[in-house]
Amino acid sequence: MGGVTSTIASKFAFFPPNPPSYKLVTDESCGGRLYIPEVPRRDNVDVLKVRTRRGTDIVAVHIKHPKSTATILYSHGNAADLGQMFELFVELSNRLRVNLMGYDYSGYGQSTGKPSECNTYADIDAAYKCLKEQYGVKDEQLILYGQSVGSGPTVDLASRLPNLRGVVLHSPILSGMRVLYPVKRTYWFDIYKNIDKIGTVNCPVMVVHGTTDEVVDCSHGKQLYELCKVKYEPLWINGGGHCNLELYPEFIRHLKKFVLSLGKSKTATNASKNPTADSDNQSKTSDSGPSDTFELGADLPEVSRNSLDSRLEKSKKSNKPEKSRMSTDHVDRFRRKKRLVW
Repeated sequence: MGGVTSTIASKFAFFPPNPPSYKLVTDESCGGRLYIPEVPRRDNVDVLKVRTRRGTDIVAVHIKHPKSTATILYSHGNAADLGQMFELFVELSNRLRVNLMGYDYSGYGQSTGKPSECNTYADIDAAYKCLKEQYGVKDEQLILYGQSVGSGPTVDLASRLPNLRGVVLHSPILSGMRVLYPVKRTYWFDIYKNIDKIGTVNCPVMVVHGTTDEVVDCSHGKQLYELCKVKYEPLWINGGGHCNLELYPEFIRHLKKFVLSLGKSKTATNASKNPTADSDNQSKTSDSGPSDTFELGADLPEVSRNSLDSRLEKSKKSNKPEKSRMSTDHVDRFRRKKRLVW
């Protein structure tokens, strides 16, 4: 049954960039250190290969901030890979003053294997294990961040970790089937059943969604918010689409506010153990730092911000039918009609 579910998942959900937006190079002059030639090399960035329990090798990047008070584990959306997400990861690390790890799912970028629901769960588990063992990150310091389809592995891991600092769900899905059709029940063959798992997440959850998202309707984010056990003020970005929320000033402001609130609540919880823990740094962070508008670097490769929204707009304007990337069965035709890429 699990194999059938994985097959359905691969048909409905996964669109790794083809070809990948980046290559992986080994620098023998630096002891075999890995780097991505398509993005600027930085001293505070590690490029890693991590083996998963299902035998695939996923590529991850770890960005270190010198004044970090938390670490974000970022699960990106569909039709993207690390080459496309790298500069955004750097921006988020700088603006939120956090360490950040992003990774490519199996079959994405230079990660080996094929995309499947089960593989993405193994992928995020491997990244999480790497953070704990190689970087000494504790659950109390960890914020899970899931964008679109990345909300699936994010919610799954969060439901199994009772002591996380927080969770961010960015344009999340209720489940795979519910992106296709507003079903009222969860079927056995559905994938990423966030609707059934979110209630077991014990930490604060922040939901952000665009009101004009044409890929994953905003109702997904709103229903997940209602089902959260520990709610944080959500952000519904008026006019926001599926892949452009980072361009709105209120996005980074709200995210910074959330990260700061988690730090303060953690400080209050641990006051008896460490009365001065990070409170000064948190107050300084809230009063200073970069502006609230993203300005991605000029040296960013052209491919790196190839948003799904722009693809949707092109498909609307073009008179030529989109070339099928899969079989031409009824499910595929329905998916293309719905412009399903999440």
